[in-house]
Amino acid sequence: MKKIALLGATGSIGRQALEIIGASPELELCALAAGSTDMSALAAEHRVEHFQSGGDLVSLLEAAEPDLVLNAVVGFAGCRATLWALEHGVTLALANKESLVAAGELALNAKKRGGGLLLPVDSEHSAVFQCLEARSAEQVASIVLTASGGPFRGRSRSELGQVTPEQALAHPTWQMGPKITIDSATLANKGLELIEAHFLFGLPYERIEVIVQPSSIVHSLVRFRDGALLAHLGYPDMRVPISFALSYPERAATSDRGARPGRHDARVRAARRGDFPVRIARAAGGAGPVAALPAPSARPTRSRSRPSSPDSSRSSPSPRWSSARSSARTHRRCTISTRWSRPTGRRGR
Repeated sequence: MKKIALLGATGSIGRQALEIIGASPELELCALAAGSTDMSALAAEHRVEHFQSGGDLVSLLEAAEPDLVLNAVVGFAGCRATLWALEHGVTLALANKESLVAAGELALNAKKRGGGLLLPVDSEHSAVFQCLEARSAEQVASIVLTASGGPFRGRSRSELGQVTPEQALAHPTWQMGPKITIDSATLANKGLELIEAHFLFGLPYERIEVIVQPSSIVHSLVRFRDGALLAHLGYPDMRVPISFALSYPERAATSDRGARPGRHDARVRAARRGDFPVRIARAAGGAGPVAALPAPSARPTRSRSRPSSPDSSRSSPSPRWSSARSSARTHRRCTISTRWSRPTGRRGR
């Protein structure tokens, strides 16, 4: 019996994970957490003793002693739980890409000390992981992440100025939570996934490609140094990568909605650089673990009166970005506290 701590239980990933855990006699739910929702009723329904709403999740994890942590928390709030699981050698099923985007070096160091498994839950990264099983990074020429292009694929810049939030939330192939759906519509999500892939698979950014695959049937591809190309295909259903991570190294039955030849369009297209924030993500990733940002005091503020001379133009309400050089002089470094003590070895099973 594998004990699962589910963080982000009320989101899209969390709800599907509950369905999978409930259907498997091999999985046991030992902890539940959500950002702000009262978890009392859900915990009672699933007979879970350890549950929490908001706050630091480390104490919850220490009390529950899970075998696997499914981190589906939205945003940077999931970072502490990621570091705890990796530091303690607990298998981490990661659906919180922001942990690696914000703290990739810390996470890799914690994983090295803890010695546990890191299983990606994002569909693209789960696909790459499966294509790479038992193969070293030296054998890989590049990995290829796919993007559907979202609801606004093919629209010009002028057309994008007329879109609405409702249209952005109507993803053509995936059913996801609102945050990641908006990120997918703006295509910022693919930039985050690029950085996540860099830390997960240890490849430099120039060996991580992005292509458009509108039907979302091809989840990712891996190019090997001998010229072979492996692709992972499947119906766009997040229960598949969730189940893979929870059941690993086994494969539990989910549904019969697999991609079959002749039923789905698996054609791919090149990604136009102007359509994706990949260039920005590559630059940010290449800048290292700490990026330079303007200090809060350097941000423009609104002036109550119009400037009377060119010298007073700094108080203009028009936003201005400072140069990279001035930003570097004024940036603040972000540190993450690690209040738990480092374990002397891998947690016993």
